[in-house]
Amino acid sequence: MPRLSPILIACAIIGLGIVSGRADDCSDKIAQLEALVDPSMRNPAPKPMLSQSTDAQLHHQPTAQSVRRAEEHARSRFAAALARAKTLSAEGNAAECIESVGEAKRFISID
Repeated sequence: MPRLSPILIACAIIGLGIVSGRADDCSDKIAQLEALVDPSMRNPAPKPMLSQSTDAQLHHQPTAQSVRRAEEHARSRFAAALARAKTLSAEGNAAECIESVGEAKRFISID
């Protein structure tokens, strides 16, 4: 059985640390985002939102039902992006996790 060189072993250990660190970074970003939108916080948290609709651009007044429907749609898309980020973080896929966190942030208009 061939011996692994100490340099190769050190590189593998360092590489695992970098990947683990990036995954932890994404987990931290998820936790910060969850804390921001947590309804139990005393400060008002931003609400999930979508971009302006065509009807709004044509100066049509929204109805209470259309506002509620839009808020529910934005909330569900925010929750889906956050769930996807958590899944990617658990899988160790830091780059796509951070991308999903960014997508979730866009739904609540923060950067």
